[in-house]
Amino acid sequence: MTSQTTIDTTGSGDKAPSLPSDGSPATGLRGHPWFTLITVAVGVMMVALDGTIVAIANPAIQKDLGATFAEVQWITNGYFLALAVSLITAGKLGDRFGHRQTFLIGVVGFAAASGAIGLSSSIALVVTFRVLQGLFGALLMPAALGLLRATFPAEKLNMAIGIWGMVIGASTAGGPILGGVLVEHVNWQSVFFINVPVGILAVVLGVMILLDHRAENAPRSFDILGIALLSAAMFCLVWALIKAPEWGWGDGKTWTFIVVSVVGFALFSFWETKVKEPLIPLALFRSVPLSAGVVLMVLMAIAFMGGLFFVTFYLQNVHGMSPIDAGLHLLPLTGMMIVGSPLAGAMITKFGPRVPLAGGMALTAIAMYGMSTLDTDTGSAIMSVWFALLGLGLAPVMVGATEVIVGNAPMELSGVAGGLQQAAMQIGGSLGTAVLGAVMASKVDSDLAGNWKDAGLPPLTAAQEHQASEAVQVGVAPIAPGTPEAVVTKINDVAHDTFISGMSLASLVAAGVAVVAVLVAMLTKRGENAEAGAGVGHI
Repeated sequence: MTSQTTIDTTGSGDKAPSLPSDGSPATGLRGHPWFTLITVAVGVMMVALDGTIVAIANPAIQKDLGATFAEVQWITNGYFLALAVSLITAGKLGDRFGHRQTFLIGVVGFAAASGAIGLSSSIALVVTFRVLQGLFGALLMPAALGLLRATFPAEKLNMAIGIWGMVIGASTAGGPILGGVLVEHVNWQSVFFINVPVGILAVVLGVMILLDHRAENAPRSFDILGIALLSAAMFCLVWALIKAPEWGWGDGKTWTFIVVSVVGFALFSFWETKVKEPLIPLALFRSVPLSAGVVLMVLMAIAFMGGLFFVTFYLQNVHGMSPIDAGLHLLPLTGMMIVGSPLAGAMITKFGPRVPLAGGMALTAIAMYGMSTLDTDTGSAIMSVWFALLGLGLAPVMVGATEVIVGNAPMELSGVAGGLQQAAMQIGGSLGTAVLGAVMASKVDSDLAGNWKDAGLPPLTAAQEHQASEAVQVGVAPIAPGTPEAVVTKINDVAHDTFISGMSLASLVAAGVAVVAVLVAMLTKRGENAEAGAGVGHI
């Protein structure tokens, strides 16, 4: 007979270290914490890399397969939608059936879907397999965190999560560079085929090294209605965020999906108080640090992903850089995340998460303010300062918020906690892109006509102004064929100046979000289970 899962909210925490499902301690290669970290990092790298590497391949895919712009958008949207909707449920599967099995299934499925995309001859097949990629990626990511939580002793967990966060940050930021090299020198299919050997390596390492860990009191049944309600609510929310730029924030369809999402979350919350073994025990959120960690992850993703979205257009369309050059200009951000993540893990282990998290978000706010000062003539050195500061600020947040969420959850819910962490990041990224995109669009719409007139350019019709505004929002000058060179120069100046004004406002909003996140960070504390660290043996 199963019983209701209980959550310790008294502060004592679950001090017992996790053992493998057969109760035996890890010996030799199998179950070794650092080799486990290497193994899960290889798998996680595929998922993080695919979040950004594909953006560089999209133009080539569009041309090769004859796809429309809307169809190409779904190559990215379908992936993130599937990932966001299924992360928490996937984490539950890991808690129930074991994180090792879930991780391996996720790796195999992700690699197989990647290979299938490379062999696809139509845009419909590409989008379909991208959705499958997202579903299998959702299995993989929370399971990776669950394995780290169960394998590392408490005093080493922050360092492990620091390296894990470094892999995610480096893969995310390095995606455009690798994608540019592959598309330019091989073909767009190679962007997906590269996951096949990486997946094979992750599976081989996983079979040899990973040890199954299952908590004794892990739930044994599934909350089917809870899964359905949460998935529907998440789908409606992310769908609304994806479609809002196309439909408009004032459109009835946008708000219909938002309202349905809110109702879905309300019904889910009510049901979770009634079911014997809930998908997410709501008592989990009685932990203020855990709740603050989830909110902090959302705010960080809004500022980071939303702000960085415009930087790629700024580098390529305003400064005229190639995709590879644009990626290289982001190396200071990548480099500081690589250096900063393990250092942040060590700081958090020694001092606790509160000060590093607040300091990281303060640096992020300063960096986003600095990015609001970029203009058409800004040199690479100044850009590098702000990009490096952003990477340095993000590193402790990526590590610390993850540890706060996973570390404050009971061991038997580590997969669900990992799903919460990743879902918060995906929702924050979608929200940041949508909201800051709306800020950009509004600023461009309000400034373009005046700037166009002040430059002495011929007046535009309403339809022409709308088309011009859409082009300027991504830094492209709306120049018709046969336009005289003197007029081309004026249009370029107007387009780039207007884009800069929109990006500056969006960056200031992102800076404001980061300031709010500083206050939220002050509510965090070390995971309750990590307090046992002093009594656990060293690796």
